[in-house]
Formats: sequence, C-alpha cells, structure tokens
Amino acid sequence: MWPRRDKFPPGPFEGLKGWSFQALNESPLEMFSKPARDYGDIAGVRVVNFRNIFINHPDLIEEVLVGHPRRYIKGRVLQANRHVFGEGLLTSEGDFWLRQRRLVQPAFHRARINAYAETMVQYTQRMLENWRGGEERDVHREMMRLTLQIVAKTLFDADVARDAQDVGKSLELLLELGANFRRTLFVPHWVPTPTNLRIKREIAFIESILYRIIAERRASGRDTGDLLSMLLRAQDEDGSRMTDKQLRDETITLFLAGHETTASSLSWTWWLLAQNPVGEARLHAELDQVLGGRTPSLEDFPRLRYTANVITESMRLYPPAWGLARVAIEDHELGGYPVKKGMGVAMAQWVIHRDPRWYDAPEEFRPERWEGDFIKKIPRFAYFPFGGGPRLCIGNNFALMEATLILATVAQKYRLRLVPNHPVVPLASITLRPRHGVRVLLESWRSRPRETLPCVSQPTTQAMSAD
Repeated sequence: MWPRRDKFPPGPFEGLKGWSFQALNESPLEMFSKPARDYGDIAGVRVVNFRNIFINHPDLIEEVLVGHPRRYIKGRVLQANRHVFGEGLLTSEGDFWLRQRRLVQPAFHRARINAYAETMVQYTQRMLENWRGGEERDVHREMMRLTLQIVAKTLFDADVARDAQDVGKSLELLLELGANFRRTLFVPHWVPTPTNLRIKREIAFIESILYRIIAERRASGRDTGDLLSMLLRAQDEDGSRMTDKQLRDETITLFLAGHETTASSLSWTWWLLAQNPVGEARLHAELDQVLGGRTPSLEDFPRLRYTANVITESMRLYPPAWGLARVAIEDHELGGYPVKKGMGVAMAQWVIHRDPRWYDAPEEFRPERWEGDFIKKIPRFAYFPFGGGPRLCIGNNFALMEATLILATVAQKYRLRLVPNHPVVPLASITLRPRHGVRVLLESWRSRPRETLPCVSQPTTQAMSAD
C-alpha cells in the first residue's frame, strides 16, 4: 500500500520556527490536524532534536498498536509524568506491565463491573436531588463531581468519599500541568521550579491519603466489594501480591480512568445534545419507551441502544483520549519509511475520527450513523477512543456502562439548555475537556403520553473497538 522510501517523511514543520512549543501548548489539536490535511497518511515533524512520524490512516495505527506493539514504548509526555503515575498500567512497560495487567484484570471482569451499575444510578439520583428546574449550572463540574463520587465508592468504598474529592482536585491540576509539552520534555521533575514544587506538594498530599487507606484496609482485612479489595487480594502466578507502592500507582491511574475521562465524555455529550434537538428528542423517546419513567438498571443497559449510540458519537467527535504517542525502541519500517530507534510515532483520535473517508459529514453529530452494521463497514481503527491492542484501556466497559446509565438517569428528568454566549472550547491536556466548562440551564422534563412519542427503532448495539 505504501511504497518503500529511504528518507524521513516530508512534513509541514521544520524546527522551532515552524512548530513552537508555545503553539503546541496553545493549539495541539490544530498542530496534529495540519500534517494530516497537508501531507496525508504519513508525515514527518522535527522539533529541536526530536523526530516524529505522524500516522493518519487506520491500517498504520493498527500496525503500531496491534501488529507490532513491542517495537514501541509510551510517548515522552507520559514518560515525563511517571513521578505522578508511577508504574501504573498507564505508564509501565514490558514484563512489569504484563504482570500488573494480570493482577488488575479480575477487578474489571464483566460480573464485577455489572455489580457497580446500581451504585452509578444511585449516585446520579443523589446528585439530581439537589437540582431544580430553572437553575444555571456548570454541567462539566457536576459530571466531574459525580464521577468522582462513583469512582470513590467503587474504588475505595464510600467512607473515603471526602478524601477522594480532594484527590480528584489535585489530580485535575496534575493532569493540566503534566500536559505542558515544553515543561515535561525539557524541565526534569526534580528541578526545584515553582511549578515542580507545587506538583511535588500535590503528589505528597495524594500519597498521604492513598497510603493511609491502603494501610487501614490491610489492617482490617475487609473485602468491601470495591476495586481496592480486589487489588489487595490479587495474586500473580508465583503467588506474589502488589506492594503498597504498586497499589498507590494503580489507584492513581484508576482515578484518572474512572473520573476525568467519563466526566469529559458526558460534558461533551450534553453540549452536543443541546445543539441537536432531533437527536435529543429521539433520546427522550427511547428512554420513555424502554424505561417508562422508572429508574434505569443493569438489565436496561443493552436495551438503551440509541442512548449508547449518543455516547459513541460524542466520543467520536470529542474523544477523552484525543491522541496517542509511542517511541520506537528498535529500527523498523512503517508506511514505507524507515523508523529509527528513539523516533516518535504519533496518532490522534481527534484526526482519525473526523476523516471524511470513513464518515459522511464528519463534523456533524449523528448518533444514528452507528445503527446496523456501520462499525463493520469502516476500518478497525477508524474509531478507537479507548486505544487498542494489548494496551487497550482496561476500564472501557466500566466507562461505557457508567456514561450510558448516567445519561439515561439525568435525561429522564432534565433537558439541558446552553447558557447564551458562554464559550465552550476544547482543552487538549492529557485528556480532552471543555476549557471553561459547559454552563447550562436546567429544564425539567416530564414524559409525554406514550402515544404521542415518535417511533424509536431498536438498532443493533454498536460494539466499541476492542482487541
């Protein structure tokens, strides 16, 4: 498909004159989109002494993530943030990563995840008890608080919810600071700059809480049915268990996966629905037909097909993990070009998910596009919000169920109307979230009589990209 070349791929930027770190920090989505627009499936970018290949075709992405994943390690930004995430699943490599994956995997088996459905709905209902029609709220802040409470319950049990909220605030700050490309690549974390000292304080605060929780749980020996209980009991094939340091690293990683990403997905979903009355009406029609005014449950999850399609389409347009990066650890060839050890390889869900080759009207919000067998008609990695291959996000099923049940629970009672003139723009840090939040007016929703509702078809449930 790609002819063999002997040189570094052509690209739009040469050195800092063409691509400054200031521009990368201010508009990373545009800086990732431009090579795809101007140079197609593969482009080369040089920044100072870093050479990176941008791949913008699903087949090339599949080759990196699935075909030859052992040729690469995680990208430089995540490597530079290991002092935050430690050796958790997000950042660890090789045999150690494989061991940790085996130990953590049972905590995400389907039966265990299904047990959390009731918690997800209960905490959403608790949030709604404080909502009133006509109020103005920042729905991004509301979703952040809600998903934090859910992950606190499912990860640590409810008795540490207050501590978990403080941890969430610190983690949000660390994510924002950790995505500064110039700082993470050129300022080692041990240099005592004001920012690094602040990061050190936030990490120390998080660790003091996590180590206390771990010590209390080890001493009590209780199995409360949460993820921490599963991790404490997990045994490798040789009988070894996780150390306190390993537990610390994994719990911080799970806070990110179970809190920030789901909250951002829901925030973009409310924003998109508020601008698309046809899709919003169809969502309400399905909720009335499937639920009939009662609280959603685990059994309803597979029946909420259009609701799930709304989440899927939202994650296409605004994927929480908006880009992936790898560093080559051996010489090889990719897309016909030579890749040398130490060279970066980058790909962006933000770019691939908006490619008109795979999606009609790619900038439009169309949940109905996922009906039937559409997922089978596009390349495997034309849609990959959770990554792929061995490093596929371990919490993808948790996140999908959580987002769907929260959306169904809230939409039964409220429509969310956008506050005029409030700017909603993407902030591409380690995750993709609305920079200034999403301010909305709450409009109480009362189900109309069933006979007046438009007919809602029941398409096949769309399957997420998985390996």
